[in-house]
Amino acid sequence: MNLQELNELDFSNVGIWPMPVKIVLVLVACVLVVVAGYYLDTEKQLKRLDSVEKKEMQLRTDFEIKQAKAANLDAYRKQLEEMKQSFGTMLRQLPNRTEVAELLVDVSQTGLASGLEFELFKPQAEVPREFYAELPIQIKVTGEYHEFGNFISGLAALPRIVTIHNVEMLEQKGNKERESGRQALLLEATAKTYRYLDEEESQ
Repeated sequence: MNLQELNELDFSNVGIWPMPVKIVLVLVACVLVVVAGYYLDTEKQLKRLDSVEKKEMQLRTDFEIKQAKAANLDAYRKQLEEMKQSFGTMLRQLPNRTEVAELLVDVSQTGLASGLEFELFKPQAEVPREFYAELPIQIKVTGEYHEFGNFISGLAALPRIVTIHNVEMLEQKGNKERESGRQALLLEATAKTYRYLDEEESQ
């Protein structure tokens, strides 16, 4: 079939076209239908499928995480109970309002028992926190190095929590010597103890 025969084809009477032309026409129509079907329907479905597959992967991941938590639920409950008991023990180490004065005496006596001389022992204003209050005490004590160590150890041994902050150790002015003949040192620090706030105070 040549180009002239193609030009003479009657589009109003396709039935009389030669067989090869009909076959080509059917193939072109099939391709057009497939392409149109892909862009009009299949492409949207593929995008939707991809989105659903990603969502499925996310759900699988979430499920695995939740399943792992559920499998360890008893262990988590036991750990939570242990934490509550530990927290209760720590809270009992915080003095209440009536025990603060007694604790301040304990801190002072611990310093004296360690052989230190207090130049300043000044409780500061309470600093409220979420469920407790800090009770800072500004201290200046004179003594020897090992006496400072004994003092810190004594504070750590108290039944209540006491921490030491902003420690600064200086030579005592005036070259003051102790009875032992050793040079006296001056320790400046802030000792902090803590008081548990009751429900009314913490609101």
